[in-house]
Amino acid sequence: MNLKKLTLFALSISMFYGCQPEENRVVNLPLGDYENGVLILNQGNFGQGNSSISYLSHDFETFQADAFQAVNPNFTLGDTGQDLGFYEDRAFVVMNNSNKIEILNRYTLAHEATISVGLNNPRYIVFAQGKAFVTNWGDGMNPNDDYVAVFNLNDYSLYSNIAVTEGPERLLVHNDKVYVAHEGGFGFNNKVTLIDAVSSQITNIFEVGDVPKSLQVYNNEVYVLCGGKPSWSENETAGSLYKISENNTAVVVLNFNENKHPANLIQKDNLFYYSINAEVYQMNVADNSLPTVPIFETTAQGVYGIYSMGIRENLIYIGDAADYNSNGKVLIYQPNGTLVFEKTVGVIPTGFYNN
Repeated sequence: MNLKKLTLFALSISMFYGCQPEENRVVNLPLGDYENGVLILNQGNFGQGNSSISYLSHDFETFQADAFQAVNPNFTLGDTGQDLGFYEDRAFVVMNNSNKIEILNRYTLAHEATISVGLNNPRYIVFAQGKAFVTNWGDGMNPNDDYVAVFNLNDYSLYSNIAVTEGPERLLVHNDKVYVAHEGGFGFNNKVTLIDAVSSQITNIFEVGDVPKSLQVYNNEVYVLCGGKPSWSENETAGSLYKISENNTAVVVLNFNENKHPANLIQKDNLFYYSINAEVYQMNVADNSLPTVPIFETTAQGVYGIYSMGIRENLIYIGDAADYNSNGKVLIYQPNGTLVFEKTVGVIPTGFYNN
């Protein structure tokens, strides 16, 4: 009798859902174990092939120090993980010293493919018009062989190489345009190259402050945070904030005080966040002056201060590279400086990627 009742109950449930209008049926299937969290790319030690990807769920309940290796126990990610970018359901991991890009399922971290052609000292990656744009230093001692490699995202074939000025680093896509910041490689540069994503041709080159490090878009304009030349360069210059407007002109917005070298520019709503050494600053984008005090200062952050930074909702993620040789840490703060989470990750946590 109990079995009959159970069978009738299951049948009635099935008939109920089967009679629901199609537009009322919502089935949310999990995409993978690593959705609803943050992927943390750890560079590893140069020349040692120990790059890794850590995972932290948004609710902080799940953490894996080396999630990639847990999923792919017989596959090594590679040497010096430089950047990670998402395109559709794929994660593209740029491996600098391995001269390759590893392609994973972004939600399961299962390895899918490798791009190993057309790359020479690759740095950062963005996507536009069905193409991947990857900055390359070439030979770091040669100032004339730097380029942006363009790949077809359907078959990962090399579409073209775009020769650019020395030291291309981070990129940003806005309105089918690719902005390339040139820090200068082993030297120093002060240029931003503009590439049309449709034609893959250079359309403009802007002069900004020394060592442009970060790019952000606000109100249809591209902001460029320049770190300035460091003291050890024997020609130290201060940091600056530039703006590239819709009419393709680059103008300085703010100059930092002498010996101030900002990094890690992040935009959220109408606010900019950036770091100087171990301090985190916040400013309104519309302000015409820089904040004089940080919103908080972290604990000692290795040799050179905060290495990487990210923001999710109202929390600030900090990457601590420690001594740049042993495992680093991820520290998560409220904007008032309250530490809410801390974990040891891999060597040199270089970026946070919200999945």
